[in-house]
Amino acid sequence: MAKLKGPLFSLGAAGQVGKTLVYFAWKGLDVVREWVKPSNPQTAAQTTQRGYMTAAVELVHDAQAHATHPLLEVDQIAYAALAAAKGKVMTWFNMAVKLCVDVLVADDSPVIYKNVDFSDKTVASFDMSLQLEEETGSDLAAGKFYFGISKTNLIHAVTANVTAGVNVNLAAEDISAWATAGIKYFVQFRPDVGDPSVGADSGIYYFVAE
Repeated sequence: MAKLKGPLFSLGAAGQVGKTLVYFAWKGLDVVREWVKPSNPQTAAQTTQRGYMTAAVELVHDAQAHATHPLLEVDQIAYAALAAAKGKVMTWFNMAVKLCVDVLVADDSPVIYKNVDFSDKTVASFDMSLQLEEETGSDLAAGKFYFGISKTNLIHAVTANVTAGVNVNLAAEDISAWATAGIKYFVQFRPDVGDPSVGADSGIYYFVAE
């Protein structure tokens, strides 16, 4: 890479010349380097990985476009909170896509969670549901909701009710053994180990107990 003065006598240049040289700005300088042909070998591994990425993006888009139970802003915030809890600097969308890709790489079934509903937040009769967007329809079979007072301290596990292909939920669940009215809690759903969708965790939601 060479520093230039008056590149091409224009005092500024950008782009390639005859697929031999590339002119561009770098750290406030006008520079030039040899043109290099972009590489795209289309190996089997690359093709498979791109397939995972395509499937993951489509699943998130399907969740957003669902006619009756779409992925909402609150769900986006939950995926962003999960990224933060994992120490990842990424958008909610990239977090959701990454989870799907990781699950696909493990040869399991991805899930996007959406349209969260806290219909009753009282500690003696807690109701919560998450709608499911699954790639193959209804693979998710079992999992738990994990609660805690911070995103990284989800220590209370409660077995979820799973309506195959529809939602995961808690109905009239008594969480008073560890929950206190007026306290903010975080909650995340995770499929059980051995479940076809293991690793396809939800974002991290929060609520104030009543």
